[in-house]
Amino acid sequence: MLERLQCNKQQVAAAFSRAANTYDSVAEFQRAVGGRLLSLVPQQLNSVGHQPQSWLDIGCGTGYFCQQLQQRWPLAQGLGLDLAEGMLVVARERCPTLAYICADAEHLPLADHSQDLIFSSLALQWCSDFSQLLREIKRVLKPGGVLLFSSLAEGSLFELRNSWKAVDNAPHVNQFRPFTRYQELAASSGLTVVDVHCHTHTYYYNKVRELTHELKHLGADHVQDGRAPGLVSRQGFERLLNAYEEYRQPQGLPATWQVVYGVLSQEG
Repeated sequence: MLERLQCNKQQVAAAFSRAANTYDSVAEFQRAVGGRLLSLVPQQLNSVGHQPQSWLDIGCGTGYFCQQLQQRWPLAQGLGLDLAEGMLVVARERCPTLAYICADAEHLPLADHSQDLIFSSLALQWCSDFSQLLREIKRVLKPGGVLLFSSLAEGSLFELRNSWKAVDNAPHVNQFRPFTRYQELAASSGLTVVDVHCHTHTYYYNKVRELTHELKHLGADHVQDGRAPGLVSRQGFERLLNAYEEYRQPQGLPATWQVVYGVLSQEG
């Protein structure tokens, strides 16, 4: 299995920057995943004397979870990091007392052993080299520090991916690492694996356009390897709609996400 997924980070950053002002209005799934990730915080980090003095939110986006982290540990020094400057503009407005930096998670501009806690929800799937990412996180974590991450795995949006095949063979939906690859990379990272598991989230829509509209307003409609040139014809879009209708359930049209949750720690 190749470790790298092709991803033009400048294009990803531009897509999320464009979506910065609409992101929060359609981020129900993102808030649910981040909330579940926060529930996995090791108990010792909530006990007196063991609370983090510093934390980093990688891929902080509009700062929603920076705010949650700040409320949980108000005395800690918090830092939000994102590749999309447009997202950081919104984050600074939400939590103006925190520090922010526009940077690449695979090349963290931070000192060795400087963070007690690194939190990252639904951002690391955009990193091309997950091994390099984990090396950087290991470098930056203090002894006894903890990484909490969520990321997307293979099988996400399989209904939309399969339905596009009725139109053409071009990539229209992102392909993510298999869950087993996340397990392998975590195990070989040099960090202690506390927990790595995959959880299925399913959301329902009345129409396909509701899903594609949401993806656009999240900035998540960028495709790593590019998409077919030109616009899809009306006939092509009708084929897409008809193919997706085969997945309809009483609740609506399903959109399935496979989310990897990980808790890793640095030896103390």
